[in-house]
Amino acid sequence: MKQLSFYLLCSLVLLCTCVRAQQTDWTVDDILSQESMSSVTFSPDGTMLLWSKRRGVKKKDSYVSDLYLTRLDKQKDSTFLTTQLTRTDDSDHSAIFSRDGESIYFLSSREKGKKLWRMSLYGGETEAVHEFPNGISSPQWKDDHTLVFRSFDGKDLRKMELEKKKDNVIVVEDTTSWTINRLYTFDVKKKEIKRLTDDKKPVRGFTLSRDGKWLIYSLSGSPHQGADAQPKSPYYLLNVETGAKTRILEGMQTPGRFAFTDDSKAFYFVSQLSSNPEWDGAGIGELYYMTVADKKPVKVDLDWDLGVGGGIEVMGNDVWVSLANRATRREALYVKNGNGWTRKDIDLGEMKDHVSLVATSKKDDRVILNYSTAGKLPKYLLADRKGSAISNPKEVVKLNKKLAKKKITRSEVVEWKGWKGEMVTGILYYPEDYQEGRSYPLMLSIHGGPSSADLDRWSERWSTYPQLLAQRGSFVLKPNYHGSNNHGLAFVESIKENYYDPEMEDIMNGINWLIEEGKVHKDSVGTMGWSNGAILTTMLTVRYPEMFKVACPGAGDVNWTSDYGTCGFGVSFDQSYFGGAPWDDLDGKTYNEKYITKSPLFELEKVTTPTIIFHGSEDRAVPRDQGWEYYRALQQVGKAPVRFLWFPGQPHGLGKITHQQRKMNEELAWIDKYLFGKADKKNPTFKKDSPLAMLLQKDSLSRVNGLYGQNLARTLVPEMVKVSKDSISIGRFEVTNAQFAAFSPEHAYGRTEGNHPARVTRPQAQQYLKWLSAKLGTTARLPNAKEAAALHKQATKVGAKENTLNYWAGYAITPDEVADFRRKMEEVDALSLFKSVGSFAGVKVGSALVYDLGGNVAEYAAGGKSYGYGAYDFVDPAGKGLSTGDKGMGFRVVVD
Repeated sequence: MKQLSFYLLCSLVLLCTCVRAQQTDWTVDDILSQESMSSVTFSPDGTMLLWSKRRGVKKKDSYVSDLYLTRLDKQKDSTFLTTQLTRTDDSDHSAIFSRDGESIYFLSSREKGKKLWRMSLYGGETEAVHEFPNGISSPQWKDDHTLVFRSFDGKDLRKMELEKKKDNVIVVEDTTSWTINRLYTFDVKKKEIKRLTDDKKPVRGFTLSRDGKWLIYSLSGSPHQGADAQPKSPYYLLNVETGAKTRILEGMQTPGRFAFTDDSKAFYFVSQLSSNPEWDGAGIGELYYMTVADKKPVKVDLDWDLGVGGGIEVMGNDVWVSLANRATRREALYVKNGNGWTRKDIDLGEMKDHVSLVATSKKDDRVILNYSTAGKLPKYLLADRKGSAISNPKEVVKLNKKLAKKKITRSEVVEWKGWKGEMVTGILYYPEDYQEGRSYPLMLSIHGGPSSADLDRWSERWSTYPQLLAQRGSFVLKPNYHGSNNHGLAFVESIKENYYDPEMEDIMNGINWLIEEGKVHKDSVGTMGWSNGAILTTMLTVRYPEMFKVACPGAGDVNWTSDYGTCGFGVSFDQSYFGGAPWDDLDGKTYNEKYITKSPLFELEKVTTPTIIFHGSEDRAVPRDQGWEYYRALQQVGKAPVRFLWFPGQPHGLGKITHQQRKMNEELAWIDKYLFGKADKKNPTFKKDSPLAMLLQKDSLSRVNGLYGQNLARTLVPEMVKVSKDSISIGRFEVTNAQFAAFSPEHAYGRTEGNHPARVTRPQAQQYLKWLSAKLGTTARLPNAKEAAALHKQATKVGAKENTLNYWAGYAITPDEVADFRRKMEEVDALSLFKSVGSFAGVKVGSALVYDLGGNVAEYAAGGKSYGYGAYDFVDPAGKGLSTGDKGMGFRVVVD
């Protein structure tokens, strides 16, 4: 018995270890199914939150947004009471509370996405308020019953005639005409629409004052403004009551993030500062203030050289600002004092520099905060605010419960000397189970932009997933190279007309620093990135081919000469970073040499790194032909393995769930092979449900000298498998002849029939179970009535494909034919119809894989009942489906 207990203990420890590993290991689906709160809004009385959460819909191969309501005055299970308001296969979005807080209005992709919907918070069905034939977007309240929104006047005759002809020619760009959208009002009571603006250029965006009397809006400068940033967008301040409008903010670079003060007499906004505003060049954000009376922008002294990094939120006449802070953000409140402002850092305690403001209540001083680090899952917190002091943070809703059980690798903000000896920041993720003194592989994960930054915040998605790489035993470094934002004006502008050189030095210095620290092995370095991350990945493999063992670039340029004309913003980007157009006469030449010297295409013969390339077919940010040029060059040079994946219908970012999964799986397999030296063991010719798969699966099951079962104190007993956690265990197979003979040596069977089911009487089965119970030290029994009913239901589903009369017929035999066919079966020796257990595919009962449930022999259940089917039984899913029990019965063991 002591020996048995030891075996059981070892088995339990091994089982628990395997289960725990499965629960804590990250998967591709874990990364793609993360939950977050978005579009969070307080109700007018501050007692409720309206928000949305993304969800994947498999049959649509896309993500949709559902609406949720959280009651801040009611709690359940230590968090606030949250109710899901919508759940369809369509996306519900742009939700707002009614001014009285009794209803919500929202837009949806349902019914072609042209309707405004309403839902009462007192219950009842969702109703369509009105259909807008020309669409509706960005609804905002003007007053208690009037919305301002953006839409079109409709199609002109020429467009309608072209559609009637089914003319699908796309006008890429036309400098003489364009489709114009405008602002309109909609009275939800009277169902009346009125045009609010009549400009001859499309509206880009707008912001309403709290009292609905003032409106800031901007227009597109031209059909080609997206490409060349010319001419600049005009901005207007509109008096909604009188219709009078004034052009404002002329000469300022891309003003945005407008926010009116609570008294609607002034507003704050952010404008960019750069050395080349004519091209909307990368720079830093500066904060401004303007009253509706004098319409003169006043720069707010931030007392902070790095500028505005994130959003702004007005609180009375003061403003909460998220400041750039290199690898973090610093939250600060700017308190207005007469004509000036005083900066007060938000008191966040241990959460300092790791919080972003999500929403604020206009009824009281409560706020919603998002708190996370690179190594901590996001938490959404409701907190009290008094001035710059934050207190009483409480979690609003528990998201990502499954992910909270996962192993999250250690991470930290690191710094090293980069270009010109200037300090560079990055986020370093450690390998899972890291041991001091050992060196590990390193994978770079390089951000796009380049005017972007990796912060010490949770960031796992289809394009970058440090947890999966750390789980494989690798360091992951996200470098904030020169040209990144959030690090000040000089830093972000340092690569203008100097593209690649500072970034290369920054990244290589970071790698060498980790090698010198003894953390990274110099022969195990790889690189990956999307967009500008791919651009830098490519150049790294050009300039340092011996360093990198694997490269995974996605949507990156290799030829700047073509990017200028084919990229959606190619003119402004390339002018900004390369100092002119390709044809500009520079440096004594009749062309701009940088377009050639900075294009990796002309040096790809140097690349020896195995490279996998990803690109969306509809990408206009980095046009798709860049991927073709990249692949064809490496393929023709032939110095490195190369693979090119094209995602049909996808723009610069992959949106389809299957495309995101494919990208990650392909990328991980490439990294496994070339960085970790783990070749993919999957055989492309092997089908999971093939006969060979079934045979291999059976070969992995417990056997003793070729006989199914387990060795318990030198006695052959049935293998038991758990149906689910904290549930019963059930026999993998019916009790076999060899297993029954261990109890009753006189049990007779043929020399080759040890693995055949034991056909015994019910009393014999009961005696065996009593004997087995003593051996196991726990009760072994037959399935009870409820269990037998469930097992029989499953048996009926699969019985026609297992060892039953249906199988032996060889066709879909009808009930009327059964009697005649059974007479034919009598001509065959009964023993020849029974097969070894496991001769057919197994089926899942809960999480347990069991065999022969639907055929071979019917099985005894408690209370004189039976379930399942035998070789002589006809399985009729449309009938009662009862077994005859002819030619013998068997049984299967259940253990609680």
